[in-house]
Amino acid sequence: MKDKEIYLKQLKKGKKGLLRVIFGRTGIVFALLILQFLIILSAISHLGEYTIFVYGGFTILSTVTVVYILNERVDPSFQLVWVVPVLLFPVFGALLYLFLQLQIGTKFIGARLRILGEQTKPYLTQEKEVLQKLKKTDESMARLCSYLNHVAGAPVYQNTEVTYFPLGEEKFEEMKKQLKKAEKFIFLEYFIVEEGYMWNSILDILLEKAKQGVEVRFLYDGMCSIMLLPYSYPKKLCQLGIQCKMFSPIKPMLSTHQNNRDHRKILVIDGHTAFTGGVNLADEYINEKERFGHWKDTAVMLKGDAVRSFTMMFLQMWNVDVRRPESYERYLLPLAKETKQEQGFVCAYGDSPFDGEPIGEEVYLEFLHTAKRYVHIMTPYLILDNAMIRALTCAAKAGIEIIIIMPHIPDKKYAYLLARTYYEELLQAGVQIYEYTPGFVHAKVFVSDDTKAVVGTINLDFRSLYLHFECAAMMIENPAVKAVEEDFQKTLAKCQRMTLEDCRRYGAGKKLMGKFLRILAPLM
Repeated sequence: MKDKEIYLKQLKKGKKGLLRVIFGRTGIVFALLILQFLIILSAISHLGEYTIFVYGGFTILSTVTVVYILNERVDPSFQLVWVVPVLLFPVFGALLYLFLQLQIGTKFIGARLRILGEQTKPYLTQEKEVLQKLKKTDESMARLCSYLNHVAGAPVYQNTEVTYFPLGEEKFEEMKKQLKKAEKFIFLEYFIVEEGYMWNSILDILLEKAKQGVEVRFLYDGMCSIMLLPYSYPKKLCQLGIQCKMFSPIKPMLSTHQNNRDHRKILVIDGHTAFTGGVNLADEYINEKERFGHWKDTAVMLKGDAVRSFTMMFLQMWNVDVRRPESYERYLLPLAKETKQEQGFVCAYGDSPFDGEPIGEEVYLEFLHTAKRYVHIMTPYLILDNAMIRALTCAAKAGIEIIIIMPHIPDKKYAYLLARTYYEELLQAGVQIYEYTPGFVHAKVFVSDDTKAVVGTINLDFRSLYLHFECAAMMIENPAVKAVEEDFQKTLAKCQRMTLEDCRRYGAGKKLMGKFLRILAPLM
């Protein structure tokens, strides 16, 4: 009986892997590589003297594609990692890039979000008094918040209490308590949802609340449909009284499931409470199920004025495919009249691949540029562009303590191989890198100088910084900053420090594979 259960689990895992290939970018990459091979083979075998014309045609295609890439308004590092595969693989590289650029669905999403951004703008105005107070406290952070308000419609607020959760388990327990208190509405937006103890426990509460007349809206990324949930899951929940939909549903061989995904994790309750961070709705995030050793993740709970930014973020994404007007006022609470100075400042912001701004990266860069003593970082992935490499290394060379905590047991081997290619350069500049020996770090945390911190969904990789929908909460002079730094130090005590000698001992084959993967960084 036990052998049968093991077999069924392995079979299920195999099916999931096959679905990944068929429905996602892996299938496209594999198909285009075969196409390139067949075209070249056919040209050599049958075209004879015309071979040069066929190959010349594809050379022209790749050249035109490269010219287009170089004229895009994106970071030069991102351009380079596309130019190389296009030139190396004239058929495969050019066709793949064109396939990604011609996704009509994603273009529609970008256009709709611009319209929705204008609709929600009146509800996200910056209070000048708050910005002036921040300017007196920290002028550099005031400039950053002005930038976030201008490009992301994300005001900075006072009167926001922040609770930091150093583990997914702690967030989960508080999440259940707060959900049970809901009286008017519950909004959930998550990247990964999987049936199990965590999601089933939350779903039971949501169903009970829906029966009580609480409005429940649940939005999850369409990638779940090929791995974790049935395609008809939204219909099932709607029948049970929960408004549910997938963001950008996956379709066979027509979707690049790792491009422009909704990587956000947002929960809003009654307009007064919000959660965000790295914790998704699956059992490994609360260590109910072990996948890569101990799962280290973080989250924050906001109560107060800054919650309205997460409310608006959710409603924008929810209404991407909705034409009827939204009654935004119904879900907003009035701002507090009395200022609580001890709570400092909080800015909740989102990032979109269609806003023309690398907002998540700009916040991280500003932390590095303005640090006076230290910047401490937790991230599961390390796939860096030139701007981030220079910021990290320059800060370290200037005497700023830069410490990065990475996983010791990675969830994606290729991502870890790629991350290791950056270790030596960073270490030589004075950046300290530690690996969390008990398992996997999924936290996305920046904390600096005991005065400011960011907790959210934004990884240090190309996907988070350029391709995905992301969100985060930035705390300035808020008591939660101290809790973030205390957790960082406790986590650091469980880590192994990496050295240049570790880099030299790393296997030659792994080094070579990691360097090769740099060429394909935007494809991962």
